[in-house]
Amino acid sequence: MLAGRAPPGAAGCCRRFLAAALRPLLCGLPSCWATARRAAGQWPSPSLRVPEAAEAERLVQQVQRTGVPLRRFIACPQLARTVQRCLQGGASPGPQPVLLECAPGPGILTRTLLNAGVRVVALESNSAFLPNLQSLENSLDGQLKVIYGDFFRLDPLTGTVKPPAMCSDKLFETMGVAAVPWRADVPVRIFGILPQRKERNTLWRLLFALYECNSIYRYGRVELNIFISEKEYKVLTAKPGEARAYQALSVLCQIGCEIQLLHMEPWSSFVTNLKNGGLAVPKSMWLPNDHLCLVRLTPQQNLFTRGLKPTNSATFIFMVKQCLAKPKSRLTDRLNSWSLDNGGKLQRALEIPKNAETRNLYPEDYRRLFEALQNSNMFTETWFHDEVLESIRNINL
Repeated sequence: MLAGRAPPGAAGCCRRFLAAALRPLLCGLPSCWATARRAAGQWPSPSLRVPEAAEAERLVQQVQRTGVPLRRFIACPQLARTVQRCLQGGASPGPQPVLLECAPGPGILTRTLLNAGVRVVALESNSAFLPNLQSLENSLDGQLKVIYGDFFRLDPLTGTVKPPAMCSDKLFETMGVAAVPWRADVPVRIFGILPQRKERNTLWRLLFALYECNSIYRYGRVELNIFISEKEYKVLTAKPGEARAYQALSVLCQIGCEIQLLHMEPWSSFVTNLKNGGLAVPKSMWLPNDHLCLVRLTPQQNLFTRGLKPTNSATFIFMVKQCLAKPKSRLTDRLNSWSLDNGGKLQRALEIPKNAETRNLYPEDYRRLFEALQNSNMFTETWFHDEVLESIRNINL
């Protein structure tokens, strides 16, 4: 039995009903697979049947439970094919990294990816969906691996790790993925839809893990392919001076990652687990929010080649957050608040205008400022480190 899988006999009536409903969807496969293609990271297409949207929506409705957080699922086969093409687009020749699909639910995208010859690890947190996925796993020859777990509850900061929460080292061990050097190729690709209720907090936690090379990023430059709300995408890609959109999150994400928009899809294309069948679209007064955006976040290879290191990244994050807490404030005032006597000289050396507001600095300006501050005695003061630790604690709550 795979680590993290639900124990035998744990499925209730609802799960047995789901398994029975989906069993006819599975197609038998020849027992003899092309060994050479498999060794090269290429898998024969199993020609699995992909349910239509209405059928997939019924399956989601059958496993509803009270108290479960809002989740969105891909139910439309056409959308699944679009996502599959996006995930495979631009891939280099040769063996491809394993794809970790987070919360596949009814498995519409899972089957589409398998039919395209992708090796998939399905990480599902709702035990009611597991029987169908495990039956599909058993009908294949290693192309699919199913794990009981929640990607968005990896490496919890406090408390006991209880399923579906899990540790990243156990997840990667089960997947069979080893750590690689930071500047190596992407070791694993991840696909998921960010939880709506904690979307911003999830992005912050992923950024902290990225800059500190913790959690999934201890294994290398893991590539994230995630559906996020349009308003959060606008924040991630905002430019200096853009009112309300340009924030600390914008600066840190643009420095840390290559950001690529793969696809935009209306909210109505996704099925939710709400009992009333509603969409529960979050409203936004200042930014457009009519779509979910499939965004690829690939960590920069050169992120740690200069003064920025995993060991001092928390201080860098704190500096950016403090500067943009009041985006209309002057950078000179912020430097003076840190008791930096040569702030004006530092700005001149970096060719930053004397009256520049913090919202007008480009992400690379913040990186250069941080590297210059590393050569001063600014970040050696105890009070500064105390504020850094307090800032980290508040974000990770």
